[in-house]
Amino acid sequence: MFMSALKMLIVPLIMSSIITGVAGIGGGNDMGRLGGKTLLYYLTTSLFAILIGLLAVNIIAPGIVDGEPAREIIALSDADTTEITERVQGKGAGDVVDIFIRMIPPNIVEAAAEGRMLGLIFFSLLFGYFMTKIEAAPGKVLRDFWQGVFAVMMKITDWVMLFAPVGVFALVAKVVATTGFAVFQPLLVFFFTVLVALAAHLLITLPLLLRLVARVRPGRHFKAMSPALLTAFSTASSSATLPVTMDCVEKRAGVSNRTTSFVLPLGATVNMDGTALYECVAAMFIAQAYGVTLDIATQFTVVLVALLTSIGVAGIPAASLVAITIILSAIGLPVEAVGLILAVDRVLDMCRTSVNVFSDSCGAVLIGRLEGERDILTDAAVRRPG
Repeated sequence: MFMSALKMLIVPLIMSSIITGVAGIGGGNDMGRLGGKTLLYYLTTSLFAILIGLLAVNIIAPGIVDGEPAREIIALSDADTTEITERVQGKGAGDVVDIFIRMIPPNIVEAAAEGRMLGLIFFSLLFGYFMTKIEAAPGKVLRDFWQGVFAVMMKITDWVMLFAPVGVFALVAKVVATTGFAVFQPLLVFFFTVLVALAAHLLITLPLLLRLVARVRPGRHFKAMSPALLTAFSTASSSATLPVTMDCVEKRAGVSNRTTSFVLPLGATVNMDGTALYECVAAMFIAQAYGVTLDIATQFTVVLVALLTSIGVAGIPAASLVAITIILSAIGLPVEAVGLILAVDRVLDMCRTSVNVFSDSCGAVLIGRLEGERDILTDAAVRRPG
């Protein structure tokens, strides 16, 4: 029932969050310029995060134990793994072209019903963009409708996640009863793989962008954002942390209200660096555990779908589990396999949310500097009472 509830949320949650996020950019020239820079930053950092995760999971290989796939340790049946291997393997470089062909579904309702999420995501991006190009009155009706759907889906997702402890207990207890506590060995390696990749993005990629593009001191920004990072870690929610993030960026880092009020709320919906990284590592870990070797074309699919779904993952605890089921479906793995990672998901959720929030704040600083703001993370800004 828990897994079915997660699947139930996929279509309305992804559609409403992407449409409202893209529509939130606005249609004016000023907002269009600011929105273009914001989206370019978010897509770039999310892509960097995914590639770091892909590199880490291929090097560490958490789904391989003593040179063998972990399927026996975590009680995956041979029948399942044989079927999945046949479904995933045999793909060539030409399948990369098919990915883009599948992005344009001839029937959007059929695509949603059959779980072809790539086409649904592409349609949602188009719908959100062109919603800002129509007359004001009908445009407002559509925006209010989709914002309402998004708000309701966030509430439903929050409610479903209340049952996560029961779902986790049932899924983990079944495996432990079959295999014993050896199941936790690959999970621990997976856990540390994600932590290493998140730390690399948080401590190397984002500070480099602050230093090389924004021309500010990364250490000062870490200090300014410390209250928001602590709040993000404790709540595991980008949305719940948003007021604290805005306060830190505006009052402690010195970014203008114009930039802060636009970049950060949009980032809480569409910028999920840590989540995108986690989705990629989780999908690759599950494939390794099943003994499935993913070729370049399939790994490209993982990167692309992780990038697109990270745009539409709501900033609430454990919503990334929904996105992981989309990636698993896209590469032919069973969505039930997401149950393998639930035992360690909560702690990792806290860590990746902190990365998400810090990336949002770096975006506000970087875009503020590109917009000509000079009083950002200066001595006056840092001393300003927050």
